[in-house]
Amino acid sequence: MGANWKITLTYDGTDFHGWQVQPGLPTIQGLLAEAIERITGESVLPQGSGRTDAGVHALAQVASCSLAAPIPPENLQRALNRTLPPAIRILSVETVPPDFHARHSAQSKWYEYRIFRGELCPPWIARYACALHWPLDTDALHAAAEVFLGEHDFSSFAATDPDATERTAEEQRGNDNGGREGNTREIYASSWSLHEDMLLYRVHGNGFLHHMVRNLVGTMLDAGRGQICAGDLPAILAARDRSAAGPTAPARGLFLMRVIY
Repeated sequence: MGANWKITLTYDGTDFHGWQVQPGLPTIQGLLAEAIERITGESVLPQGSGRTDAGVHALAQVASCSLAAPIPPENLQRALNRTLPPAIRILSVETVPPDFHARHSAQSKWYEYRIFRGELCPPWIARYACALHWPLDTDALHAAAEVFLGEHDFSSFAATDPDATERTAEEQRGNDNGGREGNTREIYASSWSLHEDMLLYRVHGNGFLHHMVRNLVGTMLDAGRGQICAGDLPAILAARDRSAAGPTAPARGLFLMRVIY
């Protein structure tokens, strides 16, 4: 009799082509699957809470899979960390009920985007933050972030691939009940804060479209530079057109912080 496993992992996404397995390319999902097969002899494809893009990092990504091997959790964690490259670390493994699924069971997620504001970005930070030294109006950033609170159609902030979305259980229930359109998401928290030389944007929502956080950040930075104002954002949301919003912020500044079940 097998068991269903919940695997929590952290990774530096710089040298990987994102989460989702791709033939001939190093991905988090692919390397995790290879490590599991090497340890247990079982060929499985761990399902993640969502797909992080190439270059995006995670402090607490969650994956799930079923294994027949009767292996103690601490042994599996130890073996995975010995097998995986140093850029991927397994924080915890645990058995969970059969109906647990890393993506379908997720209720919400926290993301953080990091911007280094100092004059010279140190090499040990450059892989993990977007360096911007030009002037930014922080009041404009705060005002822009508040516009995104609540439930909106975020089509203007989605990548052009309509299938490349992350869907959580709560969002899917809304669609099943006919209460939400395909690109509608609810944002519970959206705010900027400054910690010494690091400007942080934190966002918590019930689901995120492909590139959505990076597109939000890129558009808010336009507001911080005075190219648009917070008052323009409702019209950008209403346009439901990616060309109406600002640029996509670089992947290196984005972290998946937490998945809530």
